[in-house]
Amino acid sequence: MADKKTYLLRHQQIADSMQTFSHPWNPKSEISGTQMGRLLGLKRTGVNFVKVPPGKESFVYHSHYREEEWIYILSGCGIAEIDGEEFEVSPGDFMAFPTPSVAHHLRNAGDEDLVYLAGGENLDIEIADFPRLRKRMFRREDAIEIFDLSDAKPFGALDS
Repeated sequence: MADKKTYLLRHQQIADSMQTFSHPWNPKSEISGTQMGRLLGLKRTGVNFVKVPPGKESFVYHSHYREEEWIYILSGCGIAEIDGEEFEVSPGDFMAFPTPSVAHHLRNAGDEDLVYLAGGENLDIEIADFPRLRKRMFRREDAIEIFDLSDAKPFGALDS
């Protein structure tokens, strides 16, 4: 008999699937989380459960060109940096980054884990900027390429 597709993810399954990740460009980055949407087969939408320990940060200050992103704070307190401004965030606060988005980043400013849901689109192609690092990421499905913005050259008419 074939296995029946699962449409329900239980609390313990979420806890058991948690993994820790640090962004390689930010030594203060440390998150534990699970990609709940992927566990149940969502391909076009991401829904993630995330914890950031006290004194740590999510990833690195970045913006998206194609994939919309959102964050909903469940517990703890943090500082959201959005378009160069800092905002205190706490349970019940919601952030949304329609594309093309402004740069954003989240850090834990409290004494307990900062816990939130995060999600957005999973498109085949994404472009993201890391303005403080002057880098741009191009992702085509699972292939990722990083470029220094200082290497960019304007595209003009071809010489004959």
